[in-house]
Amino acid sequence: MDFFSIKNILFTIGNQQVSVLECFTTVSGLTCVFLASRGKSVNFWVGYFYTILLFFLFMQKHLYSSMLLQPVSLVLTIFGHYRWTHPKYGEENKNNELKVTLLTKQRRLFHIGLVIILAAIWGFVLSKLGTIFPDAFPPARLPFLDATITMCILTAQYLSAQKKLECWAAWLTVNVTNLTQYLLVGLIFMPVVCIGYIIFAIIGITTWRKEMSAIDITR
Repeated sequence: MDFFSIKNILFTIGNQQVSVLECFTTVSGLTCVFLASRGKSVNFWVGYFYTILLFFLFMQKHLYSSMLLQPVSLVLTIFGHYRWTHPKYGEENKNNELKVTLLTKQRRLFHIGLVIILAAIWGFVLSKLGTIFPDAFPPARLPFLDATITMCILTAQYLSAQKKLECWAAWLTVNVTNLTQYLLVGLIFMPVVCIGYIIFAIIGITTWRKEMSAIDITR
């Protein structure tokens, strides 16, 4: 993986050197989110590659929560790919793929509460990793912020896999929060990229709402 080392600098933006790994990750990530915002199931194929790149990027930046998230993220990507392309009877849209739906109020509250509880637990675990395994894990950066973003991403991915409109609200939360984390750990290029993710999330909300409206009209 020498080619994908953060030491291989492609260009510099501001005072921040941008590696080959960050560029590949950025392009694949933006492509994946754009395709998802348009409701294209092909986004999952790009998502597989994106997940692998993220694993190595976060590993090299010592963001362990985000790094350890990627195997779980891969499972959710596979699950989402199957759900979108194999809807149950009555769940189909006009393209015979999974249609967009909304969560109930109770399920929204459940997911918010679950994120808060799991983020607190996982943040505590991350803060202790460097003490328990000092040779394997240097001190984690921003463990509780990292854990919160991790749980929001898992929630967003799960809701995306189920094609719930609320997934875009979760993705907006993730990307706005990521602006803070990336700046604090020295990633200048990635916060700029976050603007692209935010724009695509807004496109996703608009496109998916239109699909929901079209389904309601045809009933």
